[in-house]
Amino acid sequence: MTDHWKPLFAKHAAVKDRAIMDLFGADAQRTQRFSARAGAMLLDYSKTNIDDDTKAALIGLAKSAGLAEKRAAMFGGEKINDTEGRAVLHVALRAPQGVTIETDGRDVVPEVRAIRARMADFARAVRSGTFRAQGGAITDVVNIGIGGSDLGPVMATLALAPYHDGPRVHYVSNVDGAHIHDVLRGLDPETTLVIVASKTFTTIETMTNADTAKAWMGRVVKDPGAQFVAVSTAAEKTKAYGIDPKLVFGFEDWVGGRYSLWGPIGLAVMLAVGPESFDAFLAGGRDMDERFLTEALEDNIAVMLALVGVWHTQICGYSTRAVLPYDQRLLRLPAYLQQLEMESNGKRVAMDGSDLTVQSGPVVWGEPGTNGQHAFYQLIHQGTRVVPCEFLVAKEGHEPDLAHQHLLLVSNCLAQSEALLRGRSLDEARAIMAKKGAVGDERERQARHRVFPGNRPSTTLAYPKLTPFVLGQIIALYEHRVFVEGVILGINSYDQWGVELGKELALALQPVLEGKAGTEGKDGSTAALVAFLK
Repeated sequence: MTDHWKPLFAKHAAVKDRAIMDLFGADAQRTQRFSARAGAMLLDYSKTNIDDDTKAALIGLAKSAGLAEKRAAMFGGEKINDTEGRAVLHVALRAPQGVTIETDGRDVVPEVRAIRARMADFARAVRSGTFRAQGGAITDVVNIGIGGSDLGPVMATLALAPYHDGPRVHYVSNVDGAHIHDVLRGLDPETTLVIVASKTFTTIETMTNADTAKAWMGRVVKDPGAQFVAVSTAAEKTKAYGIDPKLVFGFEDWVGGRYSLWGPIGLAVMLAVGPESFDAFLAGGRDMDERFLTEALEDNIAVMLALVGVWHTQICGYSTRAVLPYDQRLLRLPAYLQQLEMESNGKRVAMDGSDLTVQSGPVVWGEPGTNGQHAFYQLIHQGTRVVPCEFLVAKEGHEPDLAHQHLLLVSNCLAQSEALLRGRSLDEARAIMAKKGAVGDERERQARHRVFPGNRPSTTLAYPKLTPFVLGQIIALYEHRVFVEGVILGINSYDQWGVELGKELALALQPVLEGKAGTEGKDGSTAALVAFLK
């Protein structure tokens, strides 16, 4: 731990019992000074216990960690993923024409744009009916992937539903046969296109599902390979699988799976909404990139979102983070952010291999409002743990004839953050029960059940409307937030060795479950479970 952490821990010790409401009373301009803008997007972090001194100390921490230099290194194509010897260039997938981004002495932007142009041509052919399946124009697309090859496209497809004017898009990820069975049921194999998204074309869950889909299609379609597309770099494997090389879209190893939505992994999204809307999505991400690169730290929306996260997780010791979109079409955003943040920053050692001296990333979870209000908000408001909440809400919905429902949605969002801030005192609860006619010990008992501690922090990200451009801004915002938090923690946010051990053990257990090997060397619990489940 560097000396720059110490003032923050001391600050927290001094203010941990301070009422956030008092900060508003002392500063009429608090909301304006403790918020950040990105065009028409607003991040309000004034409902936290961060004051001027804390903000300055957090910015000092970011500077001491070399944020500016490491940001430049990432955008400059340096191999900041040093455990795998790779650059981290998802930003290149949305780079504008004319920009040069080099790694290993090669400008990667022309190839990125060439692949995107191929994607766009293919998407137009499918959407117009020029690309024909055995039964005619494509009506349905099934994207088979897992992890970053699934969570991002699923999230974006749902988010951009108002812009869908192409074939229906479905997603399969789980190796549980129920998933692909339920997706394929009711589809016509003669008008279905299958996208297999696996960089190596060896991911066991993805390839198992691909084989199932191919067998399903092959019962009706003479050449099922003609209706398969691959998002992969394994050209020999995709060719052996029967996929036309013209229908293979590759991407480089400097794009991590959870950061890959912007490129060929987003093909299913492009098929649903069209190349033009997909370009608008990229433009939103590019807008956030430019702001992240150029704006002063104290005004930088991505930096400030990250610093709020560091304050809550590493300094205050809050172990979870609730992401609460009051936007139904962001249904899968919390799940997407679970991977983005927890796979990136769920580490225990620093870049040099030494143990971390502070907590790493928080547990990220959430659900859309107002559903969550009738589920887990009870714990958030009255539980013994403090859960920092991150609300997202649009000023305008896509259904003008249901504007009254959007108004109700927004009022609920604002009310929840206000309730977390204000709470309800015991005296206020006593007054409520007195009006209900309760007296004596019963009034006291009932009042205590109605106390809200309040003083619980939240942020609100408000935006005009969930358009492709705004969605691009939101996703890039969270990507950069992860980067900043990783830099401050001194970790590598771009490897994921924690997923490897379970994969290795699963491969070893498969023949045991098939009866081809014994349980020698297994612990008693695993051996007993194998015996039960065989």
